[in-house]
Amino acid sequence: MITPNPNLQVLQNKISLPKKEFIVEIELNGKMKFEHLMNTIYNKFGICHRVLSANVEYDAKGNSFGTVQLYINVNSEDYEQLEFYLNNNKLLNTTVEYVCRKYS
Repeated sequence: MITPNPNLQVLQNKISLPKKEFIVEIELNGKMKFEHLMNTIYNKFGICHRVLSANVEYDAKGNSFGTVQLYINVNSEDYEQLEFYLNNNKLLNTTVEYVCRKYS
């Protein structure tokens, strides 16, 4: 017997939501490792991202400090979840909506 996959239904519902392009700047303050943050954004939230710039330094314990700018293309629901996660982990973040001009 074949059972329906509930994850597929959730994915189909998210596909119909409109997506926006954002540039997110995150300040790393030593509370989370840079690699762990990038892994969480991709694996937990399913958000594909591009690192635009990263100025990351590590202390002797391996804690990450600095800033990173990410380009993401997400719907508003996924963005709110990401923002809640960053705020919950006390990672200062700012976001700018990215608008590309198209010339004809």
